[in-house]
Amino acid sequence: MSYGEHMTEGERAAAGGIDVAYVAHLARLHLTDEELHTFQGQLGDIVDYVRQLGELDLDGIEPTSHAQPVYNVFRPDEVREGLDRDAVMDNAPASRAGQFSVPRIVE
Repeated sequence: MSYGEHMTEGERAAAGGIDVAYVAHLARLHLTDEELHTFQGQLGDIVDYVRQLGELDLDGIEPTSHAQPVYNVFRPDEVREGLDRDAVMDNAPASRAGQFSVPRIVE
């Protein structure tokens, strides 16, 4: 049996014309006849649900990218006193001429 013979015209129409056997063939998936029938029915249910969503009246509803409002969580940009240079350099494992000294990594 070829991949196109696994579903009836009614099943293909119910799934919006999508043939699960053909898609499985393209994806190199080996499905049993029972799996093909199950997935074809599930795909039909999904397509029907999307059709129902398409019938909703959404006039006046602004499109959103988030379900909940998103607010900026950054703190205000304020000038503050920095760290004391001598205290920072005292904590450095190695320093030279008032700068951090690190091992050479590029030769």
